[in-house]
Amino acid sequence: MTQYGFYLDTTRCTGCRTCEIACRDYKDVNPDIAYRKVYDYEGGAWSAAEDGTYTSTAFVYHLSMSCNHCERPTCVSVCPTGAMHKDAASGLVSVDEGICIGCGYCHMACPYNAPKVDREKGHSVKCNGCSERVEQGKAPICVEACPLRALEFGSVEDMAKRGKVAAIAPLPEPTYTDPHFFVRQAPDVRPAGTFDGMVANVTEVM
Repeated sequence: MTQYGFYLDTTRCTGCRTCEIACRDYKDVNPDIAYRKVYDYEGGAWSAAEDGTYTSTAFVYHLSMSCNHCERPTCVSVCPTGAMHKDAASGLVSVDEGICIGCGYCHMACPYNAPKVDREKGHSVKCNGCSERVEQGKAPICVEACPLRALEFGSVEDMAKRGKVAAIAPLPEPTYTDPHFFVRQAPDVRPAGTFDGMVANVTEVM
């Protein structure tokens, strides 16, 4: 099996949302649902010196994320019908729409908020890594669309050579699911589990 994963260079990502828009257009998803989301994480403060000058510790970085196609996906482990499953050949996690009952357990279990229940369709939906494109030797549409080449996709062995397993705020510790999401960290990136910043676009990414 070739396990696939994503890589993000946070030194390149400008938060332009091109990846998100390309995915939404290609997958033709409900306007209230996004398979890929861009988090704006920011924080910092001003400090005053005795001479009357001020120093800023403000920071901001962007995190483009979809399903991480984890080694131990919690969405799969809680699915009562087996609809949420991990492909034996690629390791990509997807939904069998024919047997999904739309219970939402996958959504509640995923620490990355990746699966959603589309009430109009009556079943869960999520990023499948554009498996139909991968089978044709193409990259996922989000990767192809990125204007700054901040996103990459490939075998976890190749992605691990480019960055570290994603353990940055606002994500949870990777030990929960062993995500196949690798990141090159910008200087301002904060570690997972820290709270010295905030997601500035909470409504957008929920």
